[in-house]
Amino acid sequence: MKNFKITVVIEKDEDGYFAFCPELQGCYSQGDTYEEALKNISDAIKLHIQDRIESGEIIKQPEMTSLTQVEVAV
Repeated sequence: MKNFKITVVIEKDEDGYFAFCPELQGCYSQGDTYEEALKNISDAIKLHIQDRIESGEIIKQPEMTSLTQVEVAV
């Protein structure tokens, strides 16, 4: 069994929490609470990685992740 460190972004809006993984295209989930969204995305990541490994794909992990916000005036 191998451990993977995967970046997760969780955003809050009026409908709850939305979570996705920038490294794993198409891997996303949601939840009514932050904790639920985190658990759900963890489950989705595990299934996503298992499927990719079974397909013979290599799972790349980022060397570094940076998250910031930029304010722009339009």
